[in-house]
Amino acid sequence: MYTQEEGIDYDEVFAPVARIEAIRLFLAYASFKDFVVYQMDVKSAFLYGKIEEEVYVCQPPGFEDPDFPDRVYKVEKALYGLHQAPRAWYETLSTYLLDNEFQRGKIDKTLFIKRYKGDILLVQVYVDDIIFGSTKKELCNAFEKLMHEKFQMSSMGELTFFLGLQVQQKKDGIFISQDKYVDEILKKF
Repeated sequence: MYTQEEGIDYDEVFAPVARIEAIRLFLAYASFKDFVVYQMDVKSAFLYGKIEEEVYVCQPPGFEDPDFPDRVYKVEKALYGLHQAPRAWYETLSTYLLDNEFQRGKIDKTLFIKRYKGDILLVQVYVDDIIFGSTKKELCNAFEKLMHEKFQMSSMGELTFFLGLQVQQKKDGIFISQDKYVDEILKKF
């Protein structure tokens, strides 16, 4: 097992994540503009992040080099469990979106916006979970295609559950509840 010490192995680890209020606002706006919200998940997201610092790991048990048992490996990409991994992933994703004509939210750094003529595409990021919607369905399709070009993604269809919120998208609005979450809390206690 490895350990990392702050100030020696890493300094900055912060990666912005969407707050529940941001998700509620996102859904309220989607309901107001009458568009469907979709969800996708990035497979092994942290492996896409590049590590800026020098990080070394011991040879894992069972994979030691018999000729050089005392050598260590230099880590080039983020590994799950590294303190830098979430930040490295966020940097990779945000750079990709900004390079593809998205703007980052001024207040909420996990919100990305793309305007096309009179339409808008909104993308909200929570680590490796992404929700998105647009006033034009074609922009959603183009976003999915864009993401699949660079990352291994699971498209999960219409948003039904996110960060403990149950989401029902109906013709007369978007309804959110935390019934399932409340049930789990009641069972636990």
